[in-house]
This record gives sequence, C-alpha cells and structure tokens, in this order.
Amino acid sequence: MQWPDLVYLHLNMFPVSLIPSFRHVVLLTDNVLAASVVVSSTVQNSARPEELVFHIVTDRKTYTPMHAWFAINSVKSAVVEVKGLHQYDWSQEVNVGVREMLEISRLVWSHFYNSLKQENFEYEEGHRRYLEVLSPSCLSLMNHLRIYIHELFPDLNKMVLLDDDIAVQRDISSLWELDLEGKAVGAVFGSSCGDNCCVGRKYRDYLNFSNPIISSNFDHDRCAWLFGMNVLDLEAWRKTDVTATYHKWLKLNLNSGLTLWKPGVLPPALLALEGNVHPIDPSWHVAGLGHRFPEARREMLNSVAVLHFSGPAKPWLEIGSPEIRSLWTKHVNSSNKFIRKCRIMG
Repeated sequence: MQWPDLVYLHLNMFPVSLIPSFRHVVLLTDNVLAASVVVSSTVQNSARPEELVFHIVTDRKTYTPMHAWFAINSVKSAVVEVKGLHQYDWSQEVNVGVREMLEISRLVWSHFYNSLKQENFEYEEGHRRYLEVLSPSCLSLMNHLRIYIHELFPDLNKMVLLDDDIAVQRDISSLWELDLEGKAVGAVFGSSCGDNCCVGRKYRDYLNFSNPIISSNFDHDRCAWLFGMNVLDLEAWRKTDVTATYHKWLKLNLNSGLTLWKPGVLPPALLALEGNVHPIDPSWHVAGLGHRFPEARREMLNSVAVLHFSGPAKPWLEIGSPEIRSLWTKHVNSSNKFIRKCRIMG
C-alpha cells in the first residue's frame, strides 16, 4: 500500500492511524468545496481540534485539486489526510467485490428506470420521489465504497463517517465515546418529532414489500436509520462481516429479478446491517435539508449537531433552500479567489 501525502500540524512525523487518542473522521467525496465546509465547520466547533484527524478519500480525477486545496488552506490544529483511490493496493478479491457491487447497483438502477418509463404519475410527490431515486449519487463509487470502509482503513477500529453535504454546528467529540454495545454502526433513526414520526423515511420507502422475501422479514412501517453521520465500530464490522452480508443480499436481489429495493446504497445496507445498528440521540443529526421546503423548524435546526443537506437542493446550488442556506455558507472560505468565482449564494 502506498502512503498518501499528509498535512501535519502540531504532530510528530509518524502515522496518525496508529495513535489511539486521535479522533478519526472519514469523508468519501469528489467535491472539494463540500469537503472544505465539512472540515472547517467540524474544526470551528471542536473543543479539542488538535485531536481530530480527517481522512478524505477521493477519486483519481479529484485527487490533485483536493490535495492542493488542503495543502494551501491548512486547517488550524487538525490533521487532514487526502488519499486517492488509485493509491490503494487492494487484493484481487476486494477489486472483484467492488466491481460486482457497482455492476449490480447499475443493473438495479437501469431496471428501476425502465420500469418508471411505463408509469403514469398521478401526483407530483410520487414523481419527485421516484426521480430522486434515480439521481447520479445512486451510482456514485464514492457512496458505495462506504460498504468497504474496513478495507479503506484496515488499521482503524472506530471512526465517524460524514457525508460531504453536511455542516457541523457543535462539538462532536463525544461521538467517539458512545458505547455501541457491540454494534457496527451508530445512527439516528429515532425521532425528534414524537414516537410515531420518522426523522427520515420508513422501510417501505426503500424496499419492495410486495416481494415475500422482504415482507416476511421486515416491517414496512419501521423507521429507517440515517446514513450520513455515523459512528462506525470497524472491529464489530469485521467481526460480523457486514460487507459479505451486503454481497449476499446483492446476489439475492440479482436472482430475484432486481426488484427487492430501489436504487441506492441505503436499501441493501438496511438489510445487511439488520440488528447491527445502535440508535443514537436524534439531536446529533437531522437530514433531508436538501429539499426545497424543509419540514424542520429553524429553532430546532439551531440545536442539532450535524445538518445534513441530503436531497437534490444542495446549499451550494441555486435551488438550495434560501431559508437555511446560510447555515452552510457561513463555513465557506469566501476570501479565496477561486471560491468567489463559484458565485455561491449567501
């Protein structure tokens, strides 16, 4: 394995992955601007930024600009590691597994797309939800690679995984102290709006309950947990072999005519991680802010640790919700001339 270039601040020159006292944050992204906001907002709100180590994994195309950005715009006290996928020397088995995962995901996407062409939508909400499922992110290698997180970081046992469309509003250091009780993932899937209200969506929004394989094993009204801000216990992940279970479901879906779930990473992850996700308090993570009219009230948003702009209306786009865009843009480095050329709306 090739060692990536590292940006070190206030540290001795030895591999940070071997220092247990550090708090490791992982981003899988090809978006430089978004990654810069995740890092800066996390550091700005950290009580001990010197303990933070950010591992940014990106593709070959984005590696040079991503590396250049964090080399030029150093982060106060924290460590940023940028590594490209081309720098990994994976085994043949892992390479085959990743290709299989992507190929089946593309087949699911194509099957769903072809089925939708025959649909006659009678209401706008149904149309919008179906089109969301067909977004490019459903086919993104960077999104799917979270299932191989243990291969990306073989020397780490605990980390916090952050999506690139988030902004951190308060110190998240206590996430590393959470006891996941032997589970592989810590996630929000309780509710901040009552016992009968899901923060995200329900299993029926992701899975095909007309198929007996799904209906006989899962509850369609169950709240799905949120991907995007998760505590990962990689030791438990390896012990329970989450990735192998994920592949078993992929092959079962392939043999079932690609009809068990809608496109995306989360649906098969719900199945592969069944019984292996520990709930964390909803105040840690609110999602769905990438929709035009967020349901969450501004007062509630101000108290949440991590804002997740999941959905099509990203805050760096013109279609982003003006009511809440400032919660993200205030972390943008507007003094940088390249950022100013992006003409990000405030």
